[in-house]
Amino acid sequence: MTLREELIQYCNSAIAGDGVVACIKNKWACMRFLHDLENENTDNFPYVFNEAAAERFFDWMRLFKHTKGPLEGTHKEPVIIEKFIFGNIYGWINRDSGRRRFRFAYWQVARKNAKSQDMAIMGLYEMSAFGEPCAEIYVAATKKAQTKYVWAEADLIYRRSLLADKFQTSYGEIKHIKSESIFCRMSADDKVNGDGSNPQCGILDEYHAHPTDEYYNILTSGMKSRKQPLLFIITTSGFDLSHPCYKDEYQYVSKILNPSIDIHNERYFVMINELDKDDEGNLIDDINDESCWPKANPIIATSDEGMESIRAELVIAIGKPEKMRDLLTKTFNIWINQRPNGYMNMDKWAACKGKIPDLTGKECYIGIDMSSKIDLTSVGFDIPIDDDKFIVLSHSFMPADTVAAKRNTDKVPYDLWIEQGWITVIPGAVVDYRFVHKYIKARVKQLGVIPKEACFDPWSAQAIANDMIDDGFECIEIIQGMKTLSEPTKSFRESVYQGDLLHEGNPVLGWAISNAVTRQDDKENIQLDKSKSTERIDPIASLINAHVRAIVQEPKEEPSIYETRGLINL
Repeated sequence: MTLREELIQYCNSAIAGDGVVACIKNKWACMRFLHDLENENTDNFPYVFNEAAAERFFDWMRLFKHTKGPLEGTHKEPVIIEKFIFGNIYGWINRDSGRRRFRFAYWQVARKNAKSQDMAIMGLYEMSAFGEPCAEIYVAATKKAQTKYVWAEADLIYRRSLLADKFQTSYGEIKHIKSESIFCRMSADDKVNGDGSNPQCGILDEYHAHPTDEYYNILTSGMKSRKQPLLFIITTSGFDLSHPCYKDEYQYVSKILNPSIDIHNERYFVMINELDKDDEGNLIDDINDESCWPKANPIIATSDEGMESIRAELVIAIGKPEKMRDLLTKTFNIWINQRPNGYMNMDKWAACKGKIPDLTGKECYIGIDMSSKIDLTSVGFDIPIDDDKFIVLSHSFMPADTVAAKRNTDKVPYDLWIEQGWITVIPGAVVDYRFVHKYIKARVKQLGVIPKEACFDPWSAQAIANDMIDDGFECIEIIQGMKTLSEPTKSFRESVYQGDLLHEGNPVLGWAISNAVTRQDDKENIQLDKSKSTERIDPIASLINAHVRAIVQEPKEEPSIYETRGLINL
């Protein structure tokens, strides 16, 4: 069986749950691979899967021996999860240049699943057999001791191999003699900050423990002059969710895998091995159920010794609750102490995409979220149709002077979304509400809808509300509290889940919904929580403002201070 055939068989088995136990994100990675094979060597996907290039790496892997565990002293033989990961990384190349497709890789898996050993073998390959002259390989971690796991493994396995005379080690640096390539460690403890480095390959070890993205930035910035560099992030889950691994990278790479989210990065390989969660972010899998352990432990759970070690850890954690946190994060790869639950099942959201019909004469509720003047501002159109169903449209705005900065920090394709017309760039450094006002009037005319009400977050309502009142809009202040927002927030989601909502597939709106999390009080009231959402949610926040009024028209009570100007407070 060829490598291609073997990986196709693995993917089909994982997706079907037939002989391969895999979490949903592992299945998504398999679906991505099969999709890529179907589209390889096309104008829209100029990559080909080169089995010979991938097999060359596996031949290299087999030169080294296990240094510990039940297989100590035997030659390394890649198991199927390793074949899938490194087959992707070294097999996919650009059809024209012959250079590697993937410049970034992320592998999140429970401890004791060969991460350090695999990174050591990969580092040695990148500095010698991959073919780049004077390559620089760095393993970066927060502590010197952590960098030692990968680096010391590399030092040990080459010494115990037939390649011992090809390398030499001195002063904490492994050197490939022929190419003069080096393999070094980078950490604050080592007083090595990476200034002046030119990495061919950077390995970010246990990224969940990095309090900042300092080493991520150092490694990527130093790679700019390399023809085909690789940044590889390896990590387990963790419990400090303010760190960049969870807050930025895990959220981003999960969206790359999710076929229901319109986020693509063809240069980023992702594999996540974890226990599964439900739509609300709660753990589905029972940690006492041994049949689900391979989801987070695709290598160690294949051996009797590995399963026994997990059983022993579980017994200790049950008897000593203070050990449970490490068990959940390190053995079952579960992010804990997580922020409030995610708002929407993105599969159900994707299923509501469709062609927007003629809306002429339909009543429309307009929601506006002005946000910060230097940030994303969004407008939502909520249009009730027959039988309690809704059509929703969205548009966003960004100041021109901040587009580049936001593209780097948010890691989403703002340029593409601007080109496609989902975002309007406003000249200058701040969002001028007059452009938003002008857009709303033009869009209402284009759609032929009847603007029933314009709904605002009162924090930023004043200027645009006054101008819209002058144009004849009835303006409603939407108080941003659970009493007002809970029912429409639940109703919006329920309409999606029941298929009673139609949207046009706006990727900016989809991205925002995938970012949204909720907070809940003791009476199970909910609202979107901007402070704890890891990325921007302005487009969905604007639609929830509109949905407050779209689902029900309540009689006015006491006139507000704005009533004389037509601005009603809700």
